[in-house]
Amino acid sequence: MTQTELTIGVIGDGFMKPAFFIDALKTRLGARPVSFREMEIGWPLQRQSTKYDKTLPVGEFVGRPEEYYGFIQGLDILVTHLAPIIGDSMDQAPDLKVIAVSRGGPVNVDMAAARARGITVINTPGRNASAVAEFTVASLLAETRNLIRGHNDVANGTWGRSYYHSDHVGPELCELTIGIVGYGDIGTRVARLLQPFGCKIVIYDPFKELTEAEKAAGFEKADLDDLMRRCDVVTLHPRVTPETKGMISRARIEMMKPGGYIVNTTRGQVLDYAALYDALVSGHLRGAALDTFEPEPPPKDWPLLKLHNVTLSPHIAGASRYAAVKCARMIAEDIALILDGQPPLYPCK
Repeated sequence: MTQTELTIGVIGDGFMKPAFFIDALKTRLGARPVSFREMEIGWPLQRQSTKYDKTLPVGEFVGRPEEYYGFIQGLDILVTHLAPIIGDSMDQAPDLKVIAVSRGGPVNVDMAAARARGITVINTPGRNASAVAEFTVASLLAETRNLIRGHNDVANGTWGRSYYHSDHVGPELCELTIGIVGYGDIGTRVARLLQPFGCKIVIYDPFKELTEAEKAAGFEKADLDDLMRRCDVVTLHPRVTPETKGMISRARIEMMKPGGYIVNTTRGQVLDYAALYDALVSGHLRGAALDTFEPEPPPKDWPLLKLHNVTLSPHIAGASRYAAVKCARMIAEDIALILDGQPPLYPCK
């Protein structure tokens, strides 16, 4: 691209504020001539996202593609979090050269259409990895140590002492063998956060090998069935693929030790929730901490939501302010590299 003025459009929302991206881009691009166009859509308070739509080649988006056509016209670069971007969207801006998606995967962009038009797509892998890892450990502690149940008792005016009774007190993390399913950006951080607690760490990930430092720290790799049998806690962090959908099945839940726990802060599709419910009701599992569900939002009358031995949250593990700021900086850096004729750090294939 030349030094003629570029037009960068930012479609943000209530989490990924347009100002985060514009500020980061202004800082990184310096004196380069740029004009900005911004739009803030009403997610997550006024609008919900669409997970799947058989009529569109994209997923996990807000609104319809045509809602954004007017905004996209005339852009050189588009930054988006949740707008669905299809081939017709790209055709609104013949000079569009870059689409930056502020999330771990460009699921709301038609990658085939972008490739056909020579448009570079970049994203932000690991943007919220630390946030999700911290939330995972917090959720595990909340469930095992009766934090939410204790809070509810006090808030309801009950100074109950049942959580000091031997039948109800939870374990300390140093007692536990914790199985981490999926050892990418999030899973590796979960392991590092758990290490100082003294728990034993077992990992399942067919695509990752342990480093010498991880082996020296006592981390072990295992196949999935072995992990399910050995671990007191199973925490889930794989990407959703045809291979991982339903991977934590009824048969695998039944393999777990009596009194075990499951933590899910990835996607609901990896876990059999009906089987989890049965295991929690029967007492085979002692508890679960769940941030994600299938479907989302879960039905209000879903029996799983009424159980006493679950800690629930509304898919907020990745919701930290720093995740949004970090994401904006990653995108600004890659756009600067592209404008300087250099390859981006986070290209999407």
